[in-house]
Amino acid sequence: MPVKIRLSRQGRKKRPFYHIVVADSRAPRDGRFIERIGSYNPLTNPATIELNFDRALDWLQKGAQPTDTCRAILSYKGVMLKKHLLEGVKKGALTPEQAEAKFQDWVSQKEAKIKAKIDSLAKGEAEEMKKRMEAESKVRDARAQEIAKKRAEMAAKEADSQAESTSEETENAEA
Repeated sequence: MPVKIRLSRQGRKKRPFYHIVVADSRAPRDGRFIERIGSYNPLTNPATIELNFDRALDWLQKGAQPTDTCRAILSYKGVMLKKHLLEGVKKGALTPEQAEAKFQDWVSQKEAKIKAKIDSLAKGEAEEMKKRMEAESKVRDARAQEIAKKRAEMAAKEADSQAESTSEETENAEA
């Protein structure tokens, strides 16, 4: 029975959400599966991936074949690297301590990259919001000036009309 690690689509139309599942390769995409080992939400930035690391590693060591997308997800989370290092330990190329040290170094670098991306996204979002607020305040100031100009013109016209009416009243009173 060939076993695959693949995505099972959930969510509504145009709003995908995926479960990472271990399934028989003959089963339908969203059908029967052996075990659910995680989830993947591509709509967030960066994409949200929740994964049971140990179970995914266990299935890979048992011979489960990941699909291309799942392979990318597992590589992103470090499962593929851990599997590679453990195979190196089996062959005698590395000691378990060296393998664990390499893996921990990789994990710390990966977390730093992810944190940097999140920080840059937040900074960009804050700058964008600041630009939008400045543009909005300029528009608001321009509208306020136009309104003040119109009110001044209306007040001047009203003062002229009052002056004319008072001059007519004084002319009528003199006559």
